[in-house]
Amino acid sequence: MCSIFGVDSKAIPVEELKACFDRTISRGPDMSRFVEIPRGYLGFHRLAIMGLTVEGMQPFEMDGSYVVCNGELYGFRPLRQRLIDEGFPIKSASDCEILLPLYREYGVEMFKTLDAEFALILYDGAQDKLIAARDPIGIRPLYYGYLKDGHIAFASEPKNLVGLCDEILPFPPGCYYIDGEFVRYADPAHVDQFTMKEEDHVCAKLRRLLIDGVEKRLDADAPIGFLLSGGLDSSLVCAIAQKMLPHPIKTFAIGMDIDAIDLKYARMVADYIGSDHNEVIISEKDVLDALPTVVELLGTWDITTIRASIGMYLVCKYIHEHTDIRVILTGEISDELFGYKYTDFAPDAAAFQEEAEKRIRELHMYDVLRADRCISVNSLEARVPFGDLKFVRYAMSIDPELKMNKHDMGKYLIRKAFADDHILPDEILWRQKAAFSDAVGHSMVSDLKALAERTYTEAEFAEKAAQYDYCRPFTKESLMYRELFERCYPSQAKMIADFWMPNRTWPGCDVDDPSARVLSNYGASGV
Repeated sequence: MCSIFGVDSKAIPVEELKACFDRTISRGPDMSRFVEIPRGYLGFHRLAIMGLTVEGMQPFEMDGSYVVCNGELYGFRPLRQRLIDEGFPIKSASDCEILLPLYREYGVEMFKTLDAEFALILYDGAQDKLIAARDPIGIRPLYYGYLKDGHIAFASEPKNLVGLCDEILPFPPGCYYIDGEFVRYADPAHVDQFTMKEEDHVCAKLRRLLIDGVEKRLDADAPIGFLLSGGLDSSLVCAIAQKMLPHPIKTFAIGMDIDAIDLKYARMVADYIGSDHNEVIISEKDVLDALPTVVELLGTWDITTIRASIGMYLVCKYIHEHTDIRVILTGEISDELFGYKYTDFAPDAAAFQEEAEKRIRELHMYDVLRADRCISVNSLEARVPFGDLKFVRYAMSIDPELKMNKHDMGKYLIRKAFADDHILPDEILWRQKAAFSDAVGHSMVSDLKALAERTYTEAEFAEKAAQYDYCRPFTKESLMYRELFERCYPSQAKMIADFWMPNRTWPGCDVDDPSARVLSNYGASGV
């Protein structure tokens, strides 16, 4: 990951701006630069992944235009060579250096052409305009707010804008900003027409697209590692990658010291594929000590996100402190496409599809946010093969009747897609889903709830929760998270749309806890 920053104003002292920008130096500890441009300032903290030399440092400049980008542009090498052949002065092996030449050719239409995870701020010197844009899913973070003089500011994380802007909001995915307006250029959740194909055809294409999504994310000039929970999604990513690489991949799993569920399954996968496997064991003290840090780095009060982030943060902290790995592949975004435990209760296919669209559009505030912050705060870069744009668009276009759970096995299509490959043990490929926060160990969530019970009496909970009009805390645990959030991000709760919960309008989903453990269909999940 890297950190980017840009303001369309020179009204604030540059030292104050630099201090705000340096709050996210852990995203890019290798090199920093803060430059003045005609309309304001641009900043860049670099984590070197592609083109590791100093020539790959940003901002890139060309004929009076500048760009800073936190991103990976997949398949950039042929584009880079074409631009060099056409005479563009490209000096580094960085993928992001091709952005200004591409912008010269396509203007803002460039964003539609990118196969990338990115957030960028671009100063167009010819038109004297500050432009910003974000990838269609929002895998790379970007926030904005307005300075006291009314001009806009952009940053990778909301903490960069605390104290500068009265209201901080996430930059909408799939949009670019120009001339004071946000313009949507892509919405991968939207489907005009479903792909009415048979199950075998759908599975074959899903297989090809996921393999392609993993392969393109193995291109890095820095060492790569893999998070392996033992669940379906991360196990598939690891197994596919291991087939492609000539050496054992490095895999990492985490679990509680007394009741870890996933560790045994992760170890089973690692043994099967032959990875260099590492286990991180954590205690109640580790969990509770990490909680304030996790809420601060996330910038959320959402229960599900915070629970799931503690294990992810601690395993990434271990990777940062004990290895030279810089890039991490993860298994996020499969659930939103193919279903959670609670989507088994969808009343019909149309409701299933509507829920999937909502989840994909909101991902940047929840699971994608979790992966970005837990990984980037430890000076690592996240790559998400299930978030590959071609894969997402195809998965969303599948007739939702095929995606509904009619086999007593969630995510049936993606399991069947790889059944004949035997790249995973059948016990893993056909294992029921368990939520990550539960599978790290049921005791972890119990420890967090117990802390909340110790923190508030019933009367204190009622009084303190009533102070919040927006997304009012409804349990002592949610109040504890909200108060931790407000200490770091006062009055910025609207950065998050709502609690990430099952759809309470569906029968069987009107629950008071986001864990799938409380659903009647949890069954053997997490055992």
